[in-house]
Amino acid sequence: MQALLRISRGIDTFTEWIGRIAYFLVPVVLAVGVWNVATRYIGQAIGRTLGSNFYIEAQWYIFSIIFLLGSAYALKHNEHVRVDVFYNNYSSKRKALVNLLGTLLFLLPFCGLLLYFGWPYVEQSWRIRENSPDPGGLPRYIIKTFIMISPILLIVQGISEAIKYAAAYRGIIELPHLAEERETKL
Repeated sequence: MQALLRISRGIDTFTEWIGRIAYFLVPVVLAVGVWNVATRYIGQAIGRTLGSNFYIEAQWYIFSIIFLLGSAYALKHNEHVRVDVFYNNYSSKRKALVNLLGTLLFLLPFCGLLLYFGWPYVEQSWRIRENSPDPGGLPRYIIKTFIMISPILLIVQGISEAIKYAAAYRGIIELPHLAEERETKL
């Protein structure tokens, strides 16, 4: 199990770097967004079109990349949305089992389906070197590649999480986010 935990730590380090790349893109998307708004309003004020489809598409491309790269980072940091109706009252061991089963039965198969059904879509886009239909737009095949990258990153991080949950279930490690959180009633 220690060898698997070392692999998990390596995956976690890799995911941290990917998360930092996504984090670095946040100010970039904000700057492009501000540019888009400023050129639209300044252009309206002077009666000229200053913006372009390039910047509009760049903004949503960068935002998409942040979301698609950040999903594995969010998984690593236990920041995904979950319904905690019963979960909060579970013991740490039971939480580890629920998370392990959720990872193995839902996350990994779902990512596999995304890859299976997304591949023809992305492959077709690359084959024809798909571009934006808008004048001055960006190539679409590049952004569509992230449809493959994101589930691969989620699978890799999911494997790391499964290793940690299995170790936590067996009592080998303790995961802080699995600690028992019972509210005290006054």
